[in-house]
Amino acid sequence: MTVARRQTLLVLTAVLSVLAILVWAFRPQPVPVDLATAARGPLVVTVDGEGKTRVKEKFVVSAPLPGRVLRIAADVGDQVTAGETVLATIQPTDPNFLDIRTRAEAEAAVKVADAARALTEAELAKAMADLGFAKSELDRNRTLASSGTVSRRALELAELEVATRAAAVASARAALEMRRHELETAKARLIDPGGSDGRGQGCCVEVKAPADGRVLRVLHESEGVVEAGAPLLEIGDVGNLEMVVDLLSTDAVRVAEGAGVRIEDWGGGRMLMGRVRRVEPFGYTKVSALGIEEQLVNVLIDFTGPSEDWRPLGHGYRIEARIVTWKGDDVLKLPLSALFRAGENWAVFADRDGVAELIRVEVGHRNGTQAEILSGIEEGTRVVTHPSDRVAPGVTLIGHEAE
Repeated sequence: MTVARRQTLLVLTAVLSVLAILVWAFRPQPVPVDLATAARGPLVVTVDGEGKTRVKEKFVVSAPLPGRVLRIAADVGDQVTAGETVLATIQPTDPNFLDIRTRAEAEAAVKVADAARALTEAELAKAMADLGFAKSELDRNRTLASSGTVSRRALELAELEVATRAAAVASARAALEMRRHELETAKARLIDPGGSDGRGQGCCVEVKAPADGRVLRVLHESEGVVEAGAPLLEIGDVGNLEMVVDLLSTDAVRVAEGAGVRIEDWGGGRMLMGRVRRVEPFGYTKVSALGIEEQLVNVLIDFTGPSEDWRPLGHGYRIEARIVTWKGDDVLKLPLSALFRAGENWAVFADRDGVAELIRVEVGHRNGTQAEILSGIEEGTRVVTHPSDRVAPGVTLIGHEAE
């Protein structure tokens, strides 16, 4: 073999080796994937939302009249009895301080009232003197009338004069009594806050519990002056709880009264059950933590399980509710992670003897993890979950069942 042929053979061998390496390197590689099997079973579709518990009938105890409420001794959680437990005691308030001008006006009013009293006393004395003179004139006319010296008319005029003077005396006495009370009123306006305030004289008002239950909140604990209607405490029966969940209005329209509810993540060791009592017809706007305005609707839920299960809950406790909007006992279902959009349809990648096949499917009801498959695949079909961009029709698959 000549040197030229030997060199040609070596070059050809090297080229074939490089080609073999390139073919091996760029050959289609099997794609590792997670697989799930289409199976029949129950499927529950829910609307999830956060909410809180609250007492169905909460009573706000308020001050029935203005005054000074003493420090409230009741603590949150105390048991109260309707019509018996005293929740608050209200006393009269102290009078206001008098500035220089107001005090001068009040002192002048006292002097005016005292002068008016003295004037009325003088008028009473004059009226009594007139009455005495009228009585003596009547006696004289009666004596003369018996002897026929004066006429009958003169006697009647004397009697009328006595009656008129007696009425004047009664009027003067009433006016004197009125002037005395006006004087007392004028003097009362001069009472300072440090004067007699009437405390401890049975002048207080006791506010009693309007219903049986427990104290939920003390809104005005310290002693202080309150106006009529000022809230003092909140009471309610914590054994009569309900739940209120605020849902987006787009979710609330799918909730029907009487729907079953599952209560999770409430702190207890078991799931609680409930039932929708009412979907309120009034929505309200609330700004989310991201600054987005949301239209929310309150959904009221009653507990349906044994009261011992939810007894640890109280007023205002946080809960997470799953409200059932649809339930199927025997449906063909797949994990939601296996579905993706292919144009306007849903599709999956099926494992056909280790090769990926694109199949379009019709999807029914869905929840957060699973979807109902109406057509396209059969029970037992294995599909790719979370398909990556490496998965395509005809690609070889190396798969294992997803947990």
